Amino acid sequence: MNSESEEIKMLFNELNVQPKLLFPQYLQPLDAPSKPGVYIINKEETVLHVGRTLRGKDGIHQRLKNHLHGSSSFTNEYLKGKGAILREDGYTYQYLVLEDSRKRALLEAYAVGTLCPEHIGLGE
Repeated sequence: MNSESEEIKMLFNELNVQPKLLFPQYLQPLDAPSKPGVYIINKEETVLHVGRTLRGKDGIHQRLKNHLHGSSSFTNEYLKGKGAILREDGYTYQYLVLEDSRKRALLEAYAVGTLCPEHIGLGE
C-alpha cells in the first residue's frame, strides 16, 4: 500500500471515531462546521449515507442542512423527500473536517466501499 492510501485509511479510522451527533429538533441549530469535509449519516447502527462537500461556502453545515430540508438525492430517493425524519430518534451524523479536495474524494470513496451505506448517490 502506498503512503496516500495509508493516509486515507487513517483518516477513515479518524472519521469513524468521531462522536455521533443527533440531528437538531425543529428550530434548534445544527451543530456542524462551515468547513469542507466528509460525513456519515446513521440510523442507530446502520450506515445510511456517506457524503462529502464539493463546493459551497458553508461546508458540512450546508450539506447536512440540505439533507434536513430535502435538497439532496439522499433525502429525495432514500427518505422519500422527508428530510425532517432525520430529526427523529436514532438518526445521527458524524463528520471529519478535511480541507484537501482530493483527500475528501478518496476518503468518501473508501468509506462508501468499506461501510456499504444503504443509499449511494449514483447520479442517475
